[in-house]
Amino acid sequence: MNVVTLIGDLATEVDLRELDDGKKVATFLLAVDRTGSGGADFIRIAAWNKQAEACASHLGRGKRVAVDGRLRSRSWEEPDGKRRSAVEVVAKAVEFLPSQDDAPADAEVKEAAVSS
Repeated sequence: MNVVTLIGDLATEVDLRELDDGKKVATFLLAVDRTGSGGADFIRIAAWNKQAEACASHLGRGKRVAVDGRLRSRSWEEPDGKRRSAVEVVAKAVEFLPSQDDAPADAEVKEAAVSS
């Protein structure tokens, strides 16, 4: 089964492109925190058509999202003859989440009370 769920912050602006066949694709890098080790992994996300348009309209660098989708690997040859490959997440759903800065001031207190 090929299922991926990620929560993170956009590390880049959304790049919206229209392909020759009229389909639209939005791509961006998602920074996903590594639990325990500090740091983050940067995962390329691809959203298509209406979802791509929504991402381009409402998201920007630093915005927090949840992404459900599947992994896709692809490879191609550059004009100079070098082989390239990439793994990305093809988004089935992108949920826009409030960032830490958008949360109400008392949210941390409520969250801490629930966690205790």
